[in-house]
This record gives sequence, C-alpha cells and structure tokens, in this order.
Amino acid sequence: MKLDKLVGDRFKERPSDCVVDSHAFMVRGGYMKYVANGIFSQYPPLKRVTKKIENIIREEMDKIDGQEVMFPVAMPASIWEESGRYESIGKELLRFTDRTGSKMVLGMTHEEAAVHLVREYGNTYTKYPFMIYQIQTKFRDEARPRAGLIRVREFTMKDAYSFHTSQEDLEEYYDKCYDAYNRIFERAGIPDVITVQSDSGMMGGSISHEYMMLTDIGEDSIAICSECDYKANMEAADSIINNESEPMIDLEKVHTPNQKTIEEVCTFLNEDITKACKAVVYQKNMTDEYVVVFIRGDLDVNETKVKNFIGDDIHAAEITEESGIVAGFIGPKDITDNVTVLYDSSLKGLNNMISGANETDYHYKGFNLEREVGEVEFHDFAKIMEGGICPKCGKKAITIARGIEVGNIFQLGTKYTKAMNMQYTDADGNLQYPIMGCYGIGVGRLAASVCEAYHDDYGPIWPMAIAPWQVHICCLRSDDAETRAVADKLYKDLQNAGIEVIYDDRKARPGVMFSDADLLGVPVRVIVSPKNLANNECELVTRDKSINEKVSVDTVKDDVIALVNKLLNK
Repeated sequence: MKLDKLVGDRFKERPSDCVVDSHAFMVRGGYMKYVANGIFSQYPPLKRVTKKIENIIREEMDKIDGQEVMFPVAMPASIWEESGRYESIGKELLRFTDRTGSKMVLGMTHEEAAVHLVREYGNTYTKYPFMIYQIQTKFRDEARPRAGLIRVREFTMKDAYSFHTSQEDLEEYYDKCYDAYNRIFERAGIPDVITVQSDSGMMGGSISHEYMMLTDIGEDSIAICSECDYKANMEAADSIINNESEPMIDLEKVHTPNQKTIEEVCTFLNEDITKACKAVVYQKNMTDEYVVVFIRGDLDVNETKVKNFIGDDIHAAEITEESGIVAGFIGPKDITDNVTVLYDSSLKGLNNMISGANETDYHYKGFNLEREVGEVEFHDFAKIMEGGICPKCGKKAITIARGIEVGNIFQLGTKYTKAMNMQYTDADGNLQYPIMGCYGIGVGRLAASVCEAYHDDYGPIWPMAIAPWQVHICCLRSDDAETRAVADKLYKDLQNAGIEVIYDDRKARPGVMFSDADLLGVPVRVIVSPKNLANNECELVTRDKSINEKVSVDTVKDDVIALVNKLLNK
C-alpha cells in the first residue's frame, strides 16, 4: 500500500472530545470517523487491525471445536418474548416496528438467536456437546457512550454459545474457553489481562468471569486482594463489615435544624460517620415504587446488588411530598409503609447509631435496629471498599483498581433453553433441558484496549500480530533517483516475500513522514535516505525504539524479514 493512496487523513491536533489516548490516536491517525454518538466508521488501518484480531479469535475458537455461524442483526420480538427479555431489558434494547407492523429488535446479544438456531437440531443427547460462535455487528443503545471504541452503541463482537447435557460437561468446556481466552489476549498483545468474578446481570446464570486489562482509564472498578488471589468486579464483590459491639444507650430524639446530609448531621452531633445509619432512596423503573436502602454512613450502595435483589432496574429517586418520605431525615423507625425497605449487612450488630427520625429537622441518637424496629433481614448491598476485608482470606487487604473489560464468560445454565422450550431426549428416553455456556469478546474494544496499553506520546505501538502493516518504509527525498530506486526495490521485494508493507514515497518533509508513521504505529520502520545510502546503508527502527540500527542495503530485505518473524514469535 502506498501511503499517498491510503484513505483517511492524519493530523497533529488532539480532538477536544477525546478523553482517552486510544480514542485520540485513532481519530488523529485516520483509523475511524465519528458518525453518531457511540457509532463510528472504520478506515482501512483499523479494519486491518480488527480483521487480524478476528482471525486470532477464529483460530482459537476452532481449536476448541467451535463452529462458526451467523445470526441476524434484526430479529423478531417474538423470540425475545419467549425468553422474557423483551420486557425485562430496558432502553438498551432497540425496539422498532417493520413495515408490516411486526415488532422487531436489533440484537445487542444473541442467546435467543442461538437457541432458536439449534432448538430442533439438539433433540437427542447424541448431538451433545457442541459450540457455535459468530463474529457479528451488534447494537446496544448505551446511555453514556465514551472513550471512542471502549464504550459504544454499535460494535462488533465474537459471541459463542455451548450446549451440554450436564453441569460437569459445561464446567469442563468452560475451562477450555477460559484457557482459549488467555491465548487470544496473549496473541493479541495484552498478556497481562486478569480474570475476575463478575455479576451475570441481564445474561443470567450462576457463574461468570470477566477478563480485565488494568488501566487508569478503565470504566470498571476491580477489587483485588494483596494477600491472596481474590479478584472480583466491584459489582460482584461481597462487602464484609465487622462491627464492634458496645452497650446500648437510651434512644434520644435531637433537633438537627437544616442538617440533611449524613456528613452534616454527624458533624453537628459530633459523631463518627461509621456510627450513622444512612438512607439512600431509589425508584423502580417499571413502577416508580420507592426503595429505601439503609446502610452504614461511610459506605456506598452497590446498585447492581440492589437490582439483582429486587429483580428490577432502579434510578435515583425524585422524592415528592405525596411519597410520605421526609427527605434528609429518613430513618427506619416509623418510616412510611409506601416504600420497600432494605437493610445492608453493615448495620448488623451496630448499636447507638445516628438515624433520621422521619420528621423534619430531627434525628435520633442511640438508635438500635432490633430495639426500635424489631427483627429485620440483612443483605449485602454495599460496595466493597479500599482496605476492606477480603471475602476469601478474611484479611483487610482489598485494593481497588480500574480496568477495561475485554472479554467475558458465563455459565448460563438452563435459563434460555427452559424459557424457549429447547429439549433433548436423554439415554433413558426422558426429556431434558440443555445447559448453556456463553463466551464474548468485543473486537473493537480489544483493539482500543491494546492501543491504550501500548502507545507513547506520538501514537500507538501495535504488536506485530495485529498491526495494520508489518513494515513501514519511509523514502526520504523520493526525488533523488538512487534513493527512490532502493526504496522501490525494497517495497517490491518485501511484498513478494509476503510481508505487509505501507510505503511512504511522498514528497514530504521527514518530520511529517515520521509523525504519520508514529500515528500508524507499524512495528518495523525502514528509513531510506541519501545520507544513509552514502554508506550503502538503510536505517532499521522499531516503533517502540528498542532497535535502531544501520543495516547494509545488500541485506536489508533479509534483516527486515528476520525482525518481522522475531516479533511475530514473541
């Protein structure tokens, strides 16, 4: 490919709306173009990167007996109604009506389509186990797209679905996929991905893991124990709080004028925030019913845990006078009956608390749940915190890191096969529901994550396995006949040897050439110039600056091929 014919422009200025480096470099480097919020077109460099990622994924899926299929992007609502997700999923699922008036959806995930495809095929135990996968465009109407390809609305994803006749068989295959994913990320250039326990969310199932690339710009928070191997997404991490018991004091109702936040109240009463019973109020999306979560004052509510517990999506409440809720002074004692009340485990055994009195400008001191309210059920609704207790080893050794989710795997069980009535006849002639596993990788997000992991101030540093090209030739002074002849010959020789080459023979200043080369991030760069040719040499440089040497014109082709092969086999 001649650089002057490459579709897409490169430019110097960082776009103001690019908050992360991978987004900025992909826009500046002519990789993609904004179409709409969370929707991008891909120029040739990015398409070449994602195509290589897809090929790596295909090879690893085929190694574990995966069979590639293709599901439709647009699906009838009827199969989503079978699973129950047409109603249960919120606005992320794009619903529309076709010209005949039939309800349709754009696929944001394809569990329903997978079951629909093999429902008749998998009618006998002799067909099991099997796995099908696709690499397909999906659409999720994300509320807050951000960071370029890190969080988008339209995206390309590999999703795989395995079908089994026993939990043991699913677990055995789950482990195979676990290992295959590790190989995929290593081959793509990010071997330092960690695996964390995660929340299954709308996917369902009992066991799930996410593959996280640790980075400060990550959108997910990860709880990591420094004393053992515990790792979990904060949404799924258990919060463990041990309160010290102390003798109960008498309940006292105190005047707290205009002290509404928990911090204000504790300061006003000269009490530690860990002694406060804080109220956080939500409303259910479907009904607007109020949900009040009582939690220790220094902790934050994990909304995912609340959603999973009540079985409904929630949003921050808009408290009205008709609700009976006294905003700023909410407490468990004599709270209105018009709300669902939940108690976090952090309040268990905590005596002598500060609590709202459900009366304007009044709080309680010396509050005790068992005495003032009676027996209540405690559940874990809190976010695990830095320095918290590890759920596995029990030590106060939790640290919170940021990460980008680059893949996920789920043990779905029979959630979808039961809902959609997929059955098989077992060896004894009985009807059974197949057990499913699900395994996903976002292709564009993986490309952006690699760029985020490997770049300098000037552009991406692509690993050889997924780089848009393997070699970038810069012909300085293409108007010089000898320089042009050497660069042209090297270009043809490398192409004939099967090397992917981008060739810059423009009449441009060296600074412009090198700036564009940095933005394209090709691993190996060959600089052909009159100055080097005076010594019968070319300059051989790697994008990461680890190699910078002069090589003979007579051996440059072989030297470049050897370096490419070395970097491919790293």
